[in-house]
Amino acid sequence: MSEDGKKGHEHPEEEDLREVARVWEQTEAEIIKGFLESQGIPVFFRGQILHSLYPIFVDGLGEIKILVQAKDFDTAREMLESREFSPENPT
Repeated sequence: MSEDGKKGHEHPEEEDLREVARVWEQTEAEIIKGFLESQGIPVFFRGQILHSLYPIFVDGLGEIKILVQAKDFDTAREMLESREFSPENPT
């Protein structure tokens, strides 16, 4: 398979990801992910492991950060705002 064929299935470099939203529940994260991916924007989570092991919310341990590639950030943010999702503002 050519490099172009593989490119879509690889996880992007960490520095290429930007936080577009932050939520506290796995269900909400999955809804946002499904919405963005239905629009062609790949989504990645950070922080979901602790949330699934310890369903508590202390000092940010239960938060799920929703990440998109930097090139998709503005579009993803606009889409979330237009659909009235209300995730916390990313830092």
